[in-house]
Amino acid sequence: MPLLTIENLPGAVLEVSAGATLLAALHGAGFDWMHACGGRGRCTSCRVQVRAGGACLGPPTAAEVRYRTAGRLAPDERLACQARLLAGEVRGRVPVATQLPHQRYDG
Repeated sequence: MPLLTIENLPGAVLEVSAGATLLAALHGAGFDWMHACGGRGRCTSCRVQVRAGGACLGPPTAAEVRYRTAGRLAPDERLACQARLLAGEVRGRVPVATQLPHQRYDG
């Protein structure tokens, strides 16, 4: 089963159903993750910095390409509501700009 690890979110080492979005996996495991547009790819509040395993994710969606072209999504970032973990292991981080004030983050 694919594995998702969020390095700066304590306890976020998750087995993910193949093809699930990162946001669905995180919410399904009980983690609070910012997603201002409700997970529809209409903002960049759910972005995740991919540190390793980016090739294990499905290709960027049209929304991700649009935000990357506009400079609102860095080359190493994906939208958690759009990125689907297909196989293997992905390691990521919650960017400082999208960290929730009530959530504890490491480093």
